[in-house]
Amino acid sequence: MATDTRSLQDEELDIDVSDLERKYAVTLDEGLESFVVVDGAPKAPEAKVPVLTKVLKKLFGSVGTIKEDGFHMPVENGVTKGFLFIEYENPKQAAEAIKTYNHKRLDAKHTLLVNRLSDVERFGNDDTITEEFVPPAKTEFKPREHLRSWLTDPSAREQLFTHSNETITINWFKKTEEPKVAGNLYKVAEGPARWSPFGTYLATMYNFGVQLNGGPSFDILAQFLHYSVKAFHFSPNEKYLVTFSDSPIGSVNENDPENPKVPFSEQDVGNQVVVWDVLTQLPLRSFPLPTNSKGEKQQVSWPILKWSADSKYFARVTPGEQLSIYEAPSMGLLDKKSIKIPGIVDFAFAPTSVQTGNKGELEQILCYWTPEIGNQAARVSIMSVPSKKVIRTRNLFNVSDCKFHWQDQGKYLCVKVDRHTRTKKQIFTNLEFFRITEKDIPVEVIELKDIVINFAWEPKGDRFIVVSRPDVPSNEKPALNSNNLSFYALERKKNMQSGWKVVQSFSKKSTTSIYWSPKGRFVVTSNFGVPGASQAVFEFWDFETEAKEDNTSPLVHILTSEYYGIVDLEWDPSGRYIALWSIKNQPGYKLLRFNGDLLYDKGVDYFRGLTWRPRPASVLSPKERRNVLKNLKDLSARFDEEDAMDADAAIRILVTKRRDALAYWRKWRKEVTDKLHAAHFPTEEEILKELESGSQVVEEVREEIIEETEEIIN
Repeated sequence: MATDTRSLQDEELDIDVSDLERKYAVTLDEGLESFVVVDGAPKAPEAKVPVLTKVLKKLFGSVGTIKEDGFHMPVENGVTKGFLFIEYENPKQAAEAIKTYNHKRLDAKHTLLVNRLSDVERFGNDDTITEEFVPPAKTEFKPREHLRSWLTDPSAREQLFTHSNETITINWFKKTEEPKVAGNLYKVAEGPARWSPFGTYLATMYNFGVQLNGGPSFDILAQFLHYSVKAFHFSPNEKYLVTFSDSPIGSVNENDPENPKVPFSEQDVGNQVVVWDVLTQLPLRSFPLPTNSKGEKQQVSWPILKWSADSKYFARVTPGEQLSIYEAPSMGLLDKKSIKIPGIVDFAFAPTSVQTGNKGELEQILCYWTPEIGNQAARVSIMSVPSKKVIRTRNLFNVSDCKFHWQDQGKYLCVKVDRHTRTKKQIFTNLEFFRITEKDIPVEVIELKDIVINFAWEPKGDRFIVVSRPDVPSNEKPALNSNNLSFYALERKKNMQSGWKVVQSFSKKSTTSIYWSPKGRFVVTSNFGVPGASQAVFEFWDFETEAKEDNTSPLVHILTSEYYGIVDLEWDPSGRYIALWSIKNQPGYKLLRFNGDLLYDKGVDYFRGLTWRPRPASVLSPKERRNVLKNLKDLSARFDEEDAMDADAAIRILVTKRRDALAYWRKWRKEVTDKLHAAHFPTEEEILKELESGSQVVEEVREEIIEETEEIIN
């Protein structure tokens, strides 16, 4: 039966709702938003009040207009009280005064504290604030899970996540088994998810911002509140996260600094790119999108901020004007000023710290290019950071575009220069190679008659692959199977490097994409993105490392496979496996060996993609790596046994039984040894020690008749 509230006694309605009143209190327009309270001012005698008033009015008048009779400095017993009230024309000027002069040192003995009068009123009337200090409650310490626990897997299995519908599934994978689920994330947004560079975090996008999960249970580790986030990326060392939103800060309530749940301040209003500290989950600095001379936002490519290899610096370009380099974690401009580079188009940091030929220590370097302006040639420049010294420049002519391709160890930089003829009717490509680690950084040029549509260095190597095609007019489509696939290697003579030479070239190909194994040598080429191609064609190559007598590296074509509807390919970090997946046509994914053998095939409805989990760099020193390679045959015996077990079920059962029997025997032997030791019998080690010390152990057997009985036997 329902209760009639009219029958309740008065005492039953006496409920304390003060906490709800505070939470949902409506701030009345009391006209105090234009007032500020300044504390920490000098306590001066009344005779010096006019002088002090003039100084403070000049100081605070620099950020806004002080109303007539809007300056009041109380005096008591002939001395100022050390604080004053100022009224500005509008709240915006009051906010600027707080931003500019709060915590400003007036002199050696006085630091100004500036607050809104409305804030003083609000906190002064808050019953929850007391004058007595109450120590904060201690929260129970909860140890965090091991964030790199997947590296301790006894079978050295790889991990990958698959994204389907609103669910991300993290799987273990071993070549002889189906993927096994390690964890799940539910209600994930459509935006792309990705691992952090070392694989520590799994980052996903939501409408509220970016979320990081990790550890064996993939619990939530951090959340970064940036409403309507559209893109993000990590710094190379995982310490910083950069997010981009299409909604400027302050444009909606979810991004409004006045919202207590939003971590931004008034300084961030209007900005769209934010740099976060991953550990504290706090924003370090925000940036607006670059604008042109008319104040219009320019179209930029992601990432807007690019990091140096050591994550100590990051930079952004204002197209056509300047390059701005910032320091981390201070987030301040390097040398407090940007570098004016008229016409600058793009730049790229070296992927590792580099020891250039001109200097004996590791340093961070970046390259940038500027187009032809008037009579000035186009230019590619290499700059050292933080010195900002340009250590190499290369002038170019008839340039349409430039693209940078760093070798992953920073030893070489290839600049793909698209050039046009004098009539500007045809485009062709030059490849300009900068040998960064050699003296004076020499440059080698490979001139091609075609236009290069793809270029890829071999990881940790000096070989590369080029996909090119003849140029066609802009109003025509390239002919099918008109591409050229070329493999290049450094020619070596008597242990000396010469120039890059073509090892082998293939014409009339449909190839557009190149996928090197992370370990080098093996590579997959494909025809992704070719109009009219109904199936994706994959060619598996072995670019062997052993040199032939003609000083070139041999190239072996392993296999050609065709799969319907495949949209992308990705190698696992170890270079053992390859993942292919499709989204619309026959959605799902396939897992292959490095040579193209199919290991696993699964159809998944609403499939969106997958990514292998990266591994951090090896902690072994170069000497330890050499020892591993030297003793690889002995060290690999255990893994050969495991491979044999995986390949044959009967062998696996037999080996497992033998291991169990050996473990049981060792356990029984330990129990017997412990019993003998408890009975004060010497252990085997003690007996052997006595024998080695030269002492002699004499064993004597004595027989003694205890009882004798005679019986007559029939």
